[in-house]
Amino acid sequence: MRTVDGRVAGRRGQATRQKLLDCLSEMLSSSPYRDVKVIDVARKAGTSPATFYQYFPDVEGAVLEIAEQMATEGAALTELLQGRSWAGKAGWQTAQELVDGFLEFWRKNDAILRVVDLGAAEGDKRFYKLRMKILNSVNNSLADAVAELQAKGRVDKDVNPAAVAGSLVAMLAAVASHQKGFSSWGVKQAELKPNLALLVHLGVTGRKPTK
Repeated sequence: MRTVDGRVAGRRGQATRQKLLDCLSEMLSSSPYRDVKVIDVARKAGTSPATFYQYFPDVEGAVLEIAEQMATEGAALTELLQGRSWAGKAGWQTAQELVDGFLEFWRKNDAILRVVDLGAAEGDKRFYKLRMKILNSVNNSLADAVAELQAKGRVDKDVNPAAVAGSLVAMLAAVASHQKGFSSWGVKQAELKPNLALLVHLGVTGRKPTK
């Protein structure tokens, strides 16, 4: 772990650096990204702007650091699909657990994901790559699952596995980022999950689930 000028940060320095990141994360959950200033982050962490600049070039640099950590955690989403069956009742369980894990990850990281989405939408390649790193952890596994079912003759040969997987992941991400908005449509969280899982199951297998 190094400072901006290349010096190795000691144990105390690393603790200060992490505290700054934790305070920034907390602030992002209650303030718009553009409104967060270095002086406010430093004050919340009980240190000075000069100390902040020892570890990060600016707020955006610190946000990218948080986003990198989050994207690394997001790569574990692939475990929701590894070695899982899409046949019969097991397939329905796979779809439900994927939806559950995906929505939970989005809820947990809602604040930083909003910033990542904003940066990606504005064409910042750094944020775009992080967003794709998270989505690819599910996208690639779903594409493999569709291709495998296709090879067994259980999915139509005209289906494009990558297109189906990409569409499902884009849907999952859009729904996950809009979770709070569903209540205004009269949809409860408990109703959202099984219906989303139904769409995922239909998308992967082309069949209604066996419950």
